[in-house]
Amino acid sequence: MTTQTVQQEEKGGFFANFKFPSAYTILFGLIAFVALLTWVVPAGQYDRVMNEELGKEVPVTGTYKAVENNPQGVVDVLLAPIDGFYDHNTYEAAAIDVSLFILVIGGFLGLVTKTGAIDAGIERVTARLQGREEMMIPILMALFAAGGTIYGMAEESLPFYTLLVPVMMAARFDPVVAAATVLLGAGIGTLGSTINPFATVIAANAAGIPFTDGIMLRVAMLAVGWVICVGYVMRYAKMVRADKTKSIVYDKYEENKAHFLGNQSGEMLEFTTTRKVILAIFAASFGIMIYGVSVAGWWMAEISGMFLASTIIIGLIARMSEEEFTSSFIDGARDLLGVALIIGIARGIVVIMDRGMITDTILNAAEHAVTGLSSIVFINVMYWLEILLSFLVPSSSGLAVLTMPIMAPLADFAGVSRDLVVTAYQSASGIVNLMTPTSAVVMGGLAIARVPYVRWVKWVAPLLGILTVLIMVMLSVGAVM
Repeated sequence: MTTQTVQQEEKGGFFANFKFPSAYTILFGLIAFVALLTWVVPAGQYDRVMNEELGKEVPVTGTYKAVENNPQGVVDVLLAPIDGFYDHNTYEAAAIDVSLFILVIGGFLGLVTKTGAIDAGIERVTARLQGREEMMIPILMALFAAGGTIYGMAEESLPFYTLLVPVMMAARFDPVVAAATVLLGAGIGTLGSTINPFATVIAANAAGIPFTDGIMLRVAMLAVGWVICVGYVMRYAKMVRADKTKSIVYDKYEENKAHFLGNQSGEMLEFTTTRKVILAIFAASFGIMIYGVSVAGWWMAEISGMFLASTIIIGLIARMSEEEFTSSFIDGARDLLGVALIIGIARGIVVIMDRGMITDTILNAAEHAVTGLSSIVFINVMYWLEILLSFLVPSSSGLAVLTMPIMAPLADFAGVSRDLVVTAYQSASGIVNLMTPTSAVVMGGLAIARVPYVRWVKWVAPLLGILTVLIMVMLSVGAVM
């Protein structure tokens, strides 16, 4: 797609002055739309019991009952983004920890960038990969897929966008290639989760089965899906590298080049020992983060603290003054402030659904829709129901706790193994979280890479269609085995 095509699409004859709204407007519009639904959709609720293994209350099959409507009004809509960060009634944290993590990461990256270590490192990498730059894509996507399938790499992938966009642009690709490498890499891993504690393990526990049941089908889904995603991204990357006007963000080329590629001079930055040490600490920080999340049970507070410590250490090594240190950190945090806001606003959609008490109503409709179907039809209907629910509940763990206690027992009546229901759930959640505007990871990652959401959806839609066919075929095969 050339820049002329993009301009024609976004500034067509009938809408010459129309500009597609920002992510903030889209998300706030969704909050308002869901609030309107609370006036139309009947309120309902399942009885819930505490699941000690999950540490959460789960709905009980067959206990749904209508309750008094609790329609959400103008004040609720205005408070929803606030409650997306923390509950203003109970002061319980919601997305505030993720948003603070983003700001700390922004400060960390701002400081590292200020030292020149990233620019110097990028220049050395691109020089050594001269003529072989495309090999970065499958290697990096394999690493991100490993993170996705092992521990559901999501919010913690956001810092990599800032790191990879300059690398890809220096290699004559575009920000879309960088965003796709991270989002599709980690996303296909999460879609084919094998031992992901935040999706597969929680869902299997909620379904009452070992999480290792059905693992071979998920491994096959992961492997084939990864090959398809890598091929899709590399095909686009080769096209952009051969002709940069084919980029779907070519009209923003100069703007993105100025933003992401700090060193525009003809001379290469000196790769000093200090910069090498800083890059080593930089890389080690991400390694520690992965270890902490997957092994040590860390989450946002611990990760943020670790990156803050790394920031201080790097500032000392770079011999920065106090003023230079604080200004670099604040400038870096400022660059990601918009991303931090998007995360809270996206969470506000779920807040409205829960307070309007329509989440269980939607779940109950899904329960009735899948009752009495053949095994193949059942599992594919289950997949599409989970897709619809995933748009409303983008959290994989939240969706697992919400749907598995209801959906898994229904599989027994359809003659389908419960592990296949778990696979349908995680693949549906995984594919939706590659493009849904209710996902903080999607909206945040695209915002960092400066890829307009509407263009991303148009670009990734054919791939999602291919992956959907793959998933439905594999689920159908699993249903008759």
